[in-house]
Amino acid sequence: MRRPSPLPRTPVAERAVIDETAPIEPLWFDEETARRSDETAPVLPTATDAVTAEDDRVGVRDVWAAARARRRTLRAEVRRFTARQRRRRTVWLAVGVALAALILGTLGAAYSPLFAVEEVRVVGASTLDAAAVEAALDDQLGRPLPLVDSSEVKAALVAFPLVESYAIEARPPHELIIRIVERTPIGSVRSAAGWTLVDAAGVALSTTPDAPGGHPTLKITGGVGSKAFHAAGTVFRALPDDIRGQVTAISATTANDVTLTLGATDTTIVWGNADDSARKAIVLAQTMLSLPPSEVDTYDVSSPAAVVVR
Repeated sequence: MRRPSPLPRTPVAERAVIDETAPIEPLWFDEETARRSDETAPVLPTATDAVTAEDDRVGVRDVWAAARARRRTLRAEVRRFTARQRRRRTVWLAVGVALAALILGTLGAAYSPLFAVEEVRVVGASTLDAAAVEAALDDQLGRPLPLVDSSEVKAALVAFPLVESYAIEARPPHELIIRIVERTPIGSVRSAAGWTLVDAAGVALSTTPDAPGGHPTLKITGGVGSKAFHAAGTVFRALPDDIRGQVTAISATTANDVTLTLGATDTTIVWGNADDSARKAIVLAQTMLSLPPSEVDTYDVSSPAAVVVR
């Protein structure tokens, strides 16, 4: 009788897998074992969990919404941190607008009839007839002060030889002031028309048939354009007022031999050239205090360090 064939043997690895995946359940049952089995059992997804996972997926609209929210947040932060700068900019803008409005308003008012010239007043005229100068400037009446034409004023004053220089001053709202510096005549020279009163620059101020009183007569070699005349004019202007009023004649053949004559006593003052005229005038005034012209025939101040009196 044949023996039956033995059953094939199960490999060890397969037995181990079987052991791990199919644990042997005990025949007895208690609550503690059931609880532990529930805790270790894998959690399978339910239908509700599937819906939630589907809702959690992020779409393009969600990204755009998040980006917009982020930009709004950034703008809010920027506005918050730049609030002081914006306030400062607003203040400066308001100041600039107010200043521009003020300037425009001022210019508009200045060039309007509100500031038109209603009176022309001449200041500084002594020998010159101020009323005649004002009448010559009547064409400036009615013009706004900023539109006063200086060239027209100059053309009107050229007709007055005594005017050496002038300045125009606008005094709102309606007054135009002309400040004049008159030429200082130094004497009269003989001419074909009579006697011509001239200043230190040789400008003819007036001409009369006879020598005008109160001014010295000039005997200058070379005429009003010579160096001798220039030296004589410099000397006369350097004299103190009290001595200048006593001079009745000035003569010079060159720039180095200017001579003055005091008419009341016929005293001669030898001046020499025009160099150091201010010092010579001081020395002469001091000498005349101690030795008046009535006691002196000649004062020689050509060398101010050593005055000679004869």
